[in-house]
Amino acid sequence: MRWDTPWGALEVDPALAGGAFLVALVVGLTGMGGGALMTPMMLLFFDVPPLAAVSSDLVASAVMKPVGGLVHLRRGTVNLRLVGWLCAGSVPAAFCGVLVARLLGDGADVQQVIKYALGVALLLAVAGLVAKAWLGARRDAALPEGAADAALDVRVRPIPTLLVGMVGGIVVGITSVGSGSLIIVALLLLYPTLRANGLVGTDLVQAVPLVLSAALGHLLFGDFRLDLTTSLLLGSLPGVYLGARVSARAPGGVIRALLVVVLLASSLKLLGVGTAATAWILLGAIAVAACSWWVTRTRAARVRQPQSL
Repeated sequence: MRWDTPWGALEVDPALAGGAFLVALVVGLTGMGGGALMTPMMLLFFDVPPLAAVSSDLVASAVMKPVGGLVHLRRGTVNLRLVGWLCAGSVPAAFCGVLVARLLGDGADVQQVIKYALGVALLLAVAGLVAKAWLGARRDAALPEGAADAALDVRVRPIPTLLVGMVGGIVVGITSVGSGSLIIVALLLLYPTLRANGLVGTDLVQAVPLVLSAALGHLLFGDFRLDLTTSLLLGSLPGVYLGARVSARAPGGVIRALLVVVLLASSLKLLGVGTAATAWILLGAIAVAACSWWVTRTRAARVRQPQSL
């Protein structure tokens, strides 16, 4: 599709918009995977240069993130002190991450470096999602039954929280990955009593200024492309809305497991792993995950069984 605008002709890619819709649908269903899915999709299926993919994805996310953040603010599921310390580290670090990417140069070698950095970031995101599920299960088992779903009154640890924000900001600024996966795992480790909706709400609200800072840096120094961003927004806005509407009925655990598989496959391809090797690695990961799930369920069933007198 081609539209005439005051800034010139604007071409929209319907296929890219369709892909953005599917990715945003997953984001709406699970609350995770935005940058970790959108940027690899553009690289692997639409041959978008890495820096352009990161830039356009971050600018599109800067439009979408505030919507979810406002919802959590209205519900009162946000620890604003945590948000403040995270943003103190992440906002300047995200802008500096863009400068680091730009200082590397513009050539094909630099684009390859960013592609590899994205692959490593996706591997970290996979590890983060697995760790999040494991730590969340341990946390829920340790908390007393009937506890409130959101324990927001936690003792804030300023320096560790600031460092988490700085590391997360650098990663997001360079790769667009991490605002919803790496940082949320770090929050789980630092604040194990912060319950589910408080954790998600705090992470989502801190991601708003983080992504805005990274998006501004990419607008000024990155490789922002209006056509790409418009295509992403046309698909992702209705996708996020629809995913959020049906999230209560969707099998979230299954979708998250598929998300981990997709992220792992994407990271391996970005790192140059062959198709056959990628397939074997995925099969091995699925087998290990299935065995772990079976052992966990068996142990949980034994714990729930009443002991005989």
